[in-house]
Amino acid sequence: MSFKAVLGSKTPFDSVTGWLRDFETALAAGNPNAAATLFAEDCHWRDLLAFTWHLDTVSGSDQIEALLATTLADIRPRNFQVAPGRTPPAIVERAGIECVEAIISFETSVGNCSGVIRLVPEGGELRTWVLLTSLDQITGHEERVHAHRPTGKEWSGGFGAENWLDVRNKQRAYEDREPTVLVVGGNQSGLGIGACLGRLGLDTLIIDRHERVGDAWRKRYHNLVLHNEVFVNHLPYMPYPPNWPVYIPKDLLANFFEAYVEAMELNFWTSTELVAASYDDAKAQWTAVVRRGDGSEQTLRPRHIVMATGVSAIPIRPDWPGIKDFAGALMHSGDYQDGHDWKGQKAIVFGTGNSGHDVAHDLHNSGADTTIVQRNTTLVVSLKEAQRIYTLYQGDMPLEDCDLIATAAPYPYLVKNYQLVAAKNAEEDKQLLDGLEARGFKLDNGPPDNTGYQMKYLRRGGGYYFNVGCSDLIVDGSIKLKHFEDIERFEAGGARMKDGSLIEADLIVTATGYKNQQEVVRLFMGDEIADKIGPVWGFGSDGEQRNMWRRTSQPGLWFTAGGLPHVRIFSKYLAMQIKAVEEGIITNNPPEPAASLDQSSSKQLESA
Repeated sequence: MSFKAVLGSKTPFDSVTGWLRDFETALAAGNPNAAATLFAEDCHWRDLLAFTWHLDTVSGSDQIEALLATTLADIRPRNFQVAPGRTPPAIVERAGIECVEAIISFETSVGNCSGVIRLVPEGGELRTWVLLTSLDQITGHEERVHAHRPTGKEWSGGFGAENWLDVRNKQRAYEDREPTVLVVGGNQSGLGIGACLGRLGLDTLIIDRHERVGDAWRKRYHNLVLHNEVFVNHLPYMPYPPNWPVYIPKDLLANFFEAYVEAMELNFWTSTELVAASYDDAKAQWTAVVRRGDGSEQTLRPRHIVMATGVSAIPIRPDWPGIKDFAGALMHSGDYQDGHDWKGQKAIVFGTGNSGHDVAHDLHNSGADTTIVQRNTTLVVSLKEAQRIYTLYQGDMPLEDCDLIATAAPYPYLVKNYQLVAAKNAEEDKQLLDGLEARGFKLDNGPPDNTGYQMKYLRRGGGYYFNVGCSDLIVDGSIKLKHFEDIERFEAGGARMKDGSLIEADLIVTATGYKNQQEVVRLFMGDEIADKIGPVWGFGSDGEQRNMWRRTSQPGLWFTAGGLPHVRIFSKYLAMQIKAVEEGIITNNPPEPAASLDQSSSKQLESA
């Protein structure tokens, strides 16, 4: 039966309202089985704290019934409705499937919640294909914004009393107290979680090794510009000004970060790095040693540490045969700044991800004779086509609605959607990709399932390039292309090839990526904790990012990472969990995932 035939004379609003009524009736009766029958055969439920206090995905009616059976008595969900004042229900196409989509709201014993529902026709009626449930606020512990914002009366004590700046300087100094949360890393991830923790009243200190807030961007190569559009890149609570360019230059972003720290009243220590940390189980407290800019060391005792050092943080500096004999300049792409010093000289760049391409592009445009060396197959997509994944954000829908709809993406949905987008991108970029292949460039489209660049990022943190011109230079031969497998060894003058020829070089840049955050933990907290938590980032068997934005196997240790959209969306979920631990609502230990995906999906995750 067609979609329109099933919908009949009902509006999308009526259809969603009817489904929610039936769902709530089943829940109120304590009948998980009846609730599960309202879902389609192919169904997925992603829960962000609302039912499970976890970031969890279940698939299939049996798993949905099991999740409800274990949570209903404690959560007591009620008052399901189409969310007032938000984007109204509509017939849309998501991941190639026509559906009725709506933003919903409801309440639980914990707090106010929202979500997204997608209905599809099955068996002559509309059943749920995708459900997202999201905890928005903890009752009694709401964010200190809007109606809950501070009054400011505390600064009206009269002459002779401390003013706002006096108090802020004391708060930042931590001379009379310990932070509840220590955030390691002051880039976008650290700022986002710091802001969300602060709005929940949690005493939070952010530390960063750089001299200024924003230096992690400011110190990167001279012409760096963000490769996704401004509309999707806002930080929590403070959107960018409406006059900002579509593609944000690094220094503009870095300066905004400085303003963000002041405006959001974040406690931030620059020129400070973590030296070591150990956890006392009996006290549920960390002992963290940090080194300040003057070389002195200070011991802090937070109850929580949030690692916000990015998807990866320790540069991989390869020890290739003979590389120590190279007589020229050798640097990691993270240390590269400007190509003008290399005008008229010879440079080799190893790596064909975004960083490798951008460095090679900059060197070439600065007048260097540049060779790029490909080590693995690479996904290339034009900058214009790369934005296809963010089409939702380019319309008139409010940002918070876009975020909620984008988050309603369980793993099987992501796979299907990204396959469609990747295929369309490859079709539109065919001329460019054919040109690269003709030059010997080895391409992929997101193995093993052709899911494109976004899934490569979510699975491994890289392996793709947004073409802003470097691919064209490779195609026309302006930038020479070599393959790592054809190199025999390195020597003083450059790279000796297996055919006996020498690629001469005055500069070698290794765009070889970074180690997993698990290795960052190993460095600062030791093998025992690193082995306990396991890998960070990539997908676990439940279809969620491993160890990200949720409780880990090490009590009091949390992780946040990703691009600016990840920061804005997931920081609040991480902050609410830490708040819930502090208030005794949940324990410091992670729950078991409600269920894993089906066997075929689990195998696919493992292969990725």
